[in-house]
Amino acid sequence: FLDVVLDERALASYRLSFGAAFIAAAVNAFFGFIVAWSLVRYEFPGRRLVDALIDLPFALPTAVSGIALATVFSPTGWLGVKLQELFGIQVAYTWLGVVVALILIGLPFVVRSVQPALVEAQRDLEEAAETLGASPFTVFRRIILPAVLPALVTGFTMAFARGVGEYGSVIFIAGNLPNVSEIAPLLIVIRLSEFRYADATAIAVVMLLASFLIIFIVNRLQRWAQNRMPAH
Repeated sequence: FLDVVLDERALASYRLSFGAAFIAAAVNAFFGFIVAWSLVRYEFPGRRLVDALIDLPFALPTAVSGIALATVFSPTGWLGVKLQELFGIQVAYTWLGVVVALILIGLPFVVRSVQPALVEAQRDLEEAAETLGASPFTVFRRIILPAVLPALVTGFTMAFARGVGEYGSVIFIAGNLPNVSEIAPLLIVIRLSEFRYADATAIAVVMLLASFLIIFIVNRLQRWAQNRMPAH
């Protein structure tokens, strides 16, 4: 069992799966908060359309989004060519492609977690602080951030958990090179196709334990967030 789960190829797949999921969740936490803030606090043309598009990754088959991303970010794709020419960056068929795919499927978790917290935030406290001379940054740091932090952490954790187990949207843009751009779920499928069921099960056990730990943390964070909510 240890020989299988600690194999160099398996360790590389763990690093990519967990590392890319963490980076994508961090990016989603930052931009997801901005998107949620814009949808809750501002009225602008197309607001309902943007709000509806947030849920698109939930309804769209992951394979479809993966093919679309691979087409757009490939070396011959319209965005992939621009990135290569202007910055010398190749997204498709690298670990960056994995991160991009996980950002796409993880953003709705953060936005939908933060939106209710922003709606319930006490605007009168913000107005009172501004009246007393607090700067916008102080209002954000002392009033807004503590109110939405539990929801933001929960959204981050849920996006991270989804990213760890993502498969369909990743395999088309990752390139799937062993020790380079091969995620752990794909390695499990490869071992099954090779009829190495024990190896696939061993790697799956590692992912299962990691997923259980993430779900446990999510439940604890949700309970913590509920305990911090003010009584009506």
